[in-house]
Amino acid sequence: MTETLTGWAATTKDKPLVQMELPLAQWNEYSVDMNITHCGMCGSDIHTIDEGWGPTAFPCVVGHEIVGVVTRIGDKVTNIKVGDRGGVGPECYSCQKCPTCLEGYQNGCERGYTGTYNGKLPNGDKTYGGYADKWRGDSRWVFKVPDSMSSEDAACFFCAGVTTYAPLKKFNVNEKSIVGVLGIGGLGHFGVLFAKAMGATVVGMSHNDNKKEISKQLGCDDFINTHNESDLARYRKKLTHILCTGTSNDFQWGTFFNLLHVNGNFMNVAAPEWNFPELSPLQLLMSQISISGTAAGPPDIMQEMINFAAEKGLKPWITTYKMSDVNNAISDFRAGKPRFRFVLEN
Repeated sequence: MTETLTGWAATTKDKPLVQMELPLAQWNEYSVDMNITHCGMCGSDIHTIDEGWGPTAFPCVVGHEIVGVVTRIGDKVTNIKVGDRGGVGPECYSCQKCPTCLEGYQNGCERGYTGTYNGKLPNGDKTYGGYADKWRGDSRWVFKVPDSMSSEDAACFFCAGVTTYAPLKKFNVNEKSIVGVLGIGGLGHFGVLFAKAMGATVVGMSHNDNKKEISKQLGCDDFINTHNESDLARYRKKLTHILCTGTSNDFQWGTFFNLLHVNGNFMNVAAPEWNFPELSPLQLLMSQISISGTAAGPPDIMQEMINFAAEKGLKPWITTYKMSDVNNAISDFRAGKPRFRFVLEN
C-alpha cells in the first residue's frame, strides 16, 4: 500500500510550489484515507507560504478546504464510510480528552491547535494539506458532504464557510437581527450568504464604494461605506451584530461601536498581519458591546454548517483551476482576482 502523497509543496517563501512525494501520517484505528478531488484556496495558505504569521516548516503542502472520496477507514471510524465524499477543514486533530474537547469545543483543544498543514501530530508526524492527490487524517475531523452539493462548492465551505457560520450561530442571528458584514471578500461573501439564510437583514460594509454593487448582487439589503459619514450616521446604534471578516489598517474601534446597538456583538474572524489598535476600557464599558473571536468551528458545527448550506441551496462564488495550475492560481490570488474563492481540482 502506498504510504506517500504527491503534493505541491512550498520549499521557501520566495519560490513557486514544486511537486514532490511526501509521507502520509501513520495509520491508526481512527484514520481515514481520501483521494482528493478539490481543495479551496484560502488566505491562510498564502500567509503560511509567506511566513506572514510566523515560521513555516518547509517543505509545506498547504490547503485546508479539502474534499475527496474516502478509500479506506480505520476500525473505530463510525461517521463516514468508504465511497463517501468527505470534507476536511483547518484542523485535523484534537486530543478528545481535555475539558475543552469534552465540552464540545475541540477546535480550542488544550493540547494546542493542530493545523491540517504546517502542524505536528502527537507522534511527531508533520501534517500536509490539500494541494495534493491524497490526504490521511483523523476521522473525527472529516465531515460527510451532502449529496445535493457539488464537490467544488463544498470545498470552500470547510474553512470560509464554518468560520463565518459558527459566530453567526453562536450569537443567535435570526430574522430580528441586523447584521453588518465588514469586508466583502472570500470570508465576507459567506457571511452575507449565511446571515441572509438565517433570516437577518444584512448590511455590506467596506472602506469605499467599490463593493457596493456586488454586495447587492450577493443579497445585502443595504451598504455602508465606513469612510462616509452620512452612511455611518444612517446606521448609528442600529446594528445588532458586526461580522468582521477583513478591514483596512486604519481600523478604529469607535467607528464600529457607534454602529452597534446596546449589547451588540462584534464578531471577529479576520486575521491580518497587523494588530487592532488599543481599546479604551471605558469605551467598552459604556457601549456594552461584546467582542469575540472564532477559529473555524468544532466538529458538530462543521457538519451542521455544511448540512445547513446544502438545505438552503447556498452557492459560493468560485473559480476553479487545475491542481497542476496551482502557481498561476496563487499569482492570481495575490493580484486580488478572486470573486470570491479559488478552488483547485484534480
